[in-house]
Amino acid sequence: MTERSTIDIREAGPGDIGVFLDLVDALADYEKLERPSAEARERLARDGFGDTRRIQPYLAERAGRPVGYAVTLFTYSSFLALPTLYLEDLFVLPEARSKGVGRAFFRYLAAEAVRHGCGRMDWVVLDWNELAIDFYERLGATRLTEWHTYRLNADQLARIAAGQ
Repeated sequence: MTERSTIDIREAGPGDIGVFLDLVDALADYEKLERPSAEARERLARDGFGDTRRIQPYLAERAGRPVGYAVTLFTYSSFLALPTLYLEDLFVLPEARSKGVGRAFFRYLAAEAVRHGCGRMDWVVLDWNELAIDFYERLGATRLTEWHTYRLNADQLARIAAGQ
């Protein structure tokens, strides 16, 4: 039995909320970001595990131990007239990297996209994350160069909504 054969990917359930939030904290630490506040943690639990889910969290386990997580949601392509599986987060603990966890995640999520009739799967990566960029390119993913990502934060949204 190889090391890679002990990797399991699965949808996270209500009993996984604590593990999921710990892994979100680990990603925040890795990206040198502030960890989610108590209120944000409550929203993550509600939106990922409540009655009306906005996101779908997944866990990766290696030898029965949680080593990573992913979060997806669906968007829609009006040109393809098909849903898109959008990968919001994919994180593998540093000690579990290069052991097939990322590839197992992508295999699982690609199968989810196919199962849901998606025309594509999209995600973004930080420009400094060469480890991830190299991994995605080895998978055969296409780096889109003709698109620029824009964002409005909550304050900007409120200002625009108020007509300012």
